[in-house]
Amino acid sequence: MCGIVGLYLKNPALESQIGELFTPMLIAMTDRGPDSAGFAIYGDEVAEDWVKLTLRHPEKSYDWKALAEKIQDELDIGVEWFQNAKVAVFKLHTTDAIAEAYLAEHAGDVLILSAGQSIEILKEVGLPAEIADTFNLRGMKGSHIIGHTRMATESAVTMEGSHPFSTGMDLCLVHNGSLSNHNRLREKLKRAGVEFETDNDSEVAAGYLTYRLQQGDTLTEALENALKDLDGFFTFTIGTRDGFAVVRDPIACKPAVMAETDDYVAMASEYQALTTLPGIENARVWEPEPSTIYIWERSSDDKRG
Repeated sequence: MCGIVGLYLKNPALESQIGELFTPMLIAMTDRGPDSAGFAIYGDEVAEDWVKLTLRHPEKSYDWKALAEKIQDELDIGVEWFQNAKVAVFKLHTTDAIAEAYLAEHAGDVLILSAGQSIEILKEVGLPAEIADTFNLRGMKGSHIIGHTRMATESAVTMEGSHPFSTGMDLCLVHNGSLSNHNRLREKLKRAGVEFETDNDSEVAAGYLTYRLQQGDTLTEALENALKDLDGFFTFTIGTRDGFAVVRDPIACKPAVMAETDDYVAMASEYQALTTLPGIENARVWEPEPSTIYIWERSSDDKRG
């Protein structure tokens, strides 16, 4: 049993409040996931010829300044960065491939949590309220955010095993449920070049979507294929650079509720996580249908498959 929450702002005037709005949503899912928690927030975008990486080191005292200066000197590129607890966000005037190759060779103890133009992923072991405080979630700004509280079932309680999982540029996934064919699918995806950091079944789902997008699928097509190829019970929420998506398995085994107003679209595993949102008493509230794809993105209208 895990908890999922997501908030997509239709009204840009609320972007400075997204952390304040989202924090009680995440904390409301504590009973569903007390082991660890995390979130992916989108905003503060870099230019197309830059890449933004969320990096983590086990030691809070890690010398990020020295790493930034080394990257700047050796790659001769622009570097901007800031630290948040054990995580640092690096903005680099280069490609993701060059940046990731450099880190693999020169900073092998640094874990890349996400890469893209917009995404930042922050997650740790502990209660959701503790994670929110650790990263000052209430003070964050952005256009949309998804989060997860975990009660471990398929793998150990570790930071690496917590959600969200990101296996592609600006793409991440949170999952409530379990997949029965993740081991076989992981090996197939590895042969196709998809890399994994954990044995978590949810990371396989994220990797599958990355693979389908690399094959030319739209997000809707990738999720339609996921409904065919992923066996098990699941509610997924997927974050993209432009918005978010929600999909449940064919029998809708795992709970989900959604709410929409003129200002936002929100989802959660339980309605209680939505009750603190402004205007929720007048929102359109519904339970997502089985095998139905819900997508909200800045570049398109609300779509349902």
